[in-house]
Amino acid sequence: MQLSANLSWLYRHLDWSERFEAAAADGFKGVEILLPYDYAPAWYAQQLQTTKLELTLINTPIGEGQGRLGWAAIPGAQTQFRQAFDRARAVAQATGCRRIHVMAGDVSPFAQEDGRAALISNLEHALALAEADDLVLTLEALNRSDMAGYFYYLPEQVIEVLQHFNSPRLRLQFDYYHCVKESLDVRSSVAACAPWIGYVQIAGADGRYEPDLAQHDLLEGVAALPTLGYDAWLGCEYQPRALPSEGLAWCQPLRDRSVLAVPHRHAVACPQAAGR
Repeated sequence: MQLSANLSWLYRHLDWSERFEAAAADGFKGVEILLPYDYAPAWYAQQLQTTKLELTLINTPIGEGQGRLGWAAIPGAQTQFRQAFDRARAVAQATGCRRIHVMAGDVSPFAQEDGRAALISNLEHALALAEADDLVLTLEALNRSDMAGYFYYLPEQVIEVLQHFNSPRLRLQFDYYHCVKESLDVRSSVAACAPWIGYVQIAGADGRYEPDLAQHDLLEGVAALPTLGYDAWLGCEYQPRALPSEGLAWCQPLRDRSVLAVPHRHAVACPQAAGR
C-alpha cells in the first residue's frame, strides 16, 4: 500500500495553490480531495500534472440544509443528485481520478425505506455512468457521533446495499476512524468487510488527529489488509496536530512491517517526519 494525503484535512493551513506541492514535498504520491469544486476541473488537473501526484478519491458535491451530507439517499432529490454526480464525473474525467465517494445524505427526516429506495434508484443511474467512464463508486459508513442522521453508520449496512447490486463498480470505503468511533472491533471488522473494500482511510479516534497505531488494535488491523487482498491506497484523512510533516512518524510501524510499498528507489511511500 501507499499513503494518500487528504489535502482538505492535512494542508488546510495553506492556500489551495500550495497544497499539492506541499504534499509532494512530504513524500506523498497520491492525494484525496473532499470537494474539488472551488476551481475548474482543468485547474486541479494542472496541479496534479505539475506535482506528479495521483488523485485517488473525491466526494460527490454536497449542499446546504437538506443536502449538507449529500443527496443520494434523500427522497425527492434526484435532480440534485444527478447534478452533483455530473460535477464529480467532470473532475474525474479531467484529473484521471478513478474513485468517487457517493455521499448519501442525512435521512433523519425521512422513513428509512424511502431513503433506501432513493439510494438504490440514484445508484442505478450513477453505476451506468461509472461503467461508461471506468469509475469505481464507494459508499462509506459515517459514525453517529460526528454525522448524526447519515444513511449508514455501520459497514454492514453499506454491504447490504453493495449486495443488492453485486457490482465491481460499487465498493465499500472502509474508514478505521469511523469503526473506532462506533466501538467496533477493528480486526474482526476489517476481516468481515475485506471482500467488499475498495478504498481505506485512517485517522486517530481522539480528536481525529494522527493515528496512534498502538491503540484500538490499529496496527494489526491495517497490517492485515494486504493479506486480505487489499493493496491500494491508505488515505490519511486526519487533522495534523502541527505541520503535517512533523506528525508523519505515526506510520513507521507499518514501514517496519513492510506493509507500505516503495514505488521506486527514490520514493518514500511512508513520508518522513524529519528531513523537510
